[in-house]
Amino acid sequence: MNLQETKAKLEKYNQSQLLKYYDELDENQRQSLLKQIDEIDFDLLKLIEDGGKEIEKGVITPLDDAVSIADIEANKDKYTAIGTEAIKEGKVAALLLAGGMGTRLGSDKPKGMYNIGLTRDVYIFEMLIKNLMDVVNQTGAWVPLYIMTSEKNNDDTVKFFEEMNYFGYDKNYVDFFVQEMAPAASFDGKIFLEDKDRISTSPNGNGGWFISFVKAGLCEKAKKAGVEYINIFAVDNVCQRMADPCFVGAMIDGGYRSAAKVVSKATPEEKVGVLCLEDGKPSIVEYYELTKDMRYQTKADGELAYKYGVILNYLFNIEDLEKNMKNNLSVHIVKKKIDHIDENGNAVKPETENGFKFETLVLDMVHMMDNCLAYEVVREKEFAPIKNKTGVDSVESARELLKLNGVTL
Repeated sequence: MNLQETKAKLEKYNQSQLLKYYDELDENQRQSLLKQIDEIDFDLLKLIEDGGKEIEKGVITPLDDAVSIADIEANKDKYTAIGTEAIKEGKVAALLLAGGMGTRLGSDKPKGMYNIGLTRDVYIFEMLIKNLMDVVNQTGAWVPLYIMTSEKNNDDTVKFFEEMNYFGYDKNYVDFFVQEMAPAASFDGKIFLEDKDRISTSPNGNGGWFISFVKAGLCEKAKKAGVEYINIFAVDNVCQRMADPCFVGAMIDGGYRSAAKVVSKATPEEKVGVLCLEDGKPSIVEYYELTKDMRYQTKADGELAYKYGVILNYLFNIEDLEKNMKNNLSVHIVKKKIDHIDENGNAVKPETENGFKFETLVLDMVHMMDNCLAYEVVREKEFAPIKNKTGVDSVESARELLKLNGVTL
């Protein structure tokens, strides 16, 4: 769009403030700003009009499709054989969600670059690649690995992997791609400027991975290579196992279209999202969405009815993902502290929430599936999230679990 077309578009959506500093910019900055504005999905702003209310959940009921730790142990050989065959045939890929920064850990680098070692260097990325290498060594086949970065951390991430020689992984099986971005807006619906020539944006949530994957041309590449299943996982769980042959085999053996690694809740009050059914389809409900009665509800065997907490490790059938792309994912608006420049062009770092970010969530992708297998894993062996530097779900707690699992730090 040229300047006049951009002005007309901004007037239509009452966003003319985005050109306030246009006359102060050089030609390159002007063209960059016009391009950014052209790419904005202004329809997202409609979500603010009703005060940012979330879409109400349907009827929530317990999920019966599950294999417990005991079930898995009893069928381990069968599941592993099925999964190993699928991996050897190139049907399984892994996809790492790594767009975040290590800000809460006190780092200005990508979160995966954080060093959790004590007597030697041990990076989060390194641990994840090590875990995936276990599958390569077990099956004798390389697993295609796709790494989703963000605009803010892509260059550092790619450079880091190159400097570390991909931690021993075959780089011919690794592809990087950048996540789509969404604008950030004030509570009254005005899109912020991050700088005079730059719109304030943020990654569009963990549910945005597939559309970004498609736009990068990697979905087509994966299909041509024979990939049928994609195991997506988050960067911060250093103990997780991805493209796990037993996990893959359990999903295939049961004829499921998706699967989720889960852990049994430590207590009914544990604040984790729970795999369940919503209007008869698989869904994930957050802790605060469960009523008190639901949290404490038990089955005939005395187990919690809503017992399986998700750990952001999902296995999807790529055919279903493509089919469901025709149905737009719900967009959630989240209150956040958003850095921006004020009306005088001064940088502002707010201490309290001052606006909305727009995110799509993986949990909505799960709800689009016909079914989902809950695959229970041992918490101490596969769930060591790093959210904070100290305390619960921290660098400290992850180190203890890694040491418990025989990792020298």
